[in-house]
Amino acid sequence: MPVSKQIRYWANLYSEVKIIAKELSINEQIRAREVRVVSDTNEQLGVMTVRDAIRAAEERGLDLVEVAPNGRPPVCRIMNYGKYRYEQQKRDKEAKKKQKVFQVKEVKLRPNIEDHDFYVKLKHAQRFLGDGNKVKVTIMFRGREMTHPELGRDVLERVLKELGDTIVREKPPKLEGRNMTMVIGPKA
Repeated sequence: MPVSKQIRYWANLYSEVKIIAKELSINEQIRAREVRVVSDTNEQLGVMTVRDAIRAAEERGLDLVEVAPNGRPPVCRIMNYGKYRYEQQKRDKEAKKKQKVFQVKEVKLRPNIEDHDFYVKLKHAQRFLGDGNKVKVTIMFRGREMTHPELGRDVLERVLKELGDTIVREKPPKLEGRNMTMVIGPKA
């Protein structure tokens, strides 16, 4: 394995361990003197010293995990930490699968666009919206066209009118330099 890949591997592994350690303190990492302990069967064991709580967890063959470090005293739970982390990673992966990722596609138009060209660009926008993406409609001005931004705004209004009720305007038309942009998205 090349050195650069090894370095990346160990850096990723280190950051993963750092994230796990940052999330919850376990066993000897717990810094409080006394903690409120909850058993693996959700039974309140009361307030005890960390050493006694760790001993109680080891008797059950489990770990002592600090779940509420800001409590007075901090709350710790006796649990199988490896199993907990595994289930947490599975839940995170499932949530990531169900997450919808939007992409912003762009359609560029001119203020004096011909009808046929306009409808071709409109079909592109409809296809992007049909795929569930957002569309950034950009009107590009050249030279003296900058003196008439209302022509660009008219083209954007025409796009909105043609697409009808199938879309939601997420960002109103805005002139930025030589371009006027508007963001639209599909209706939920």
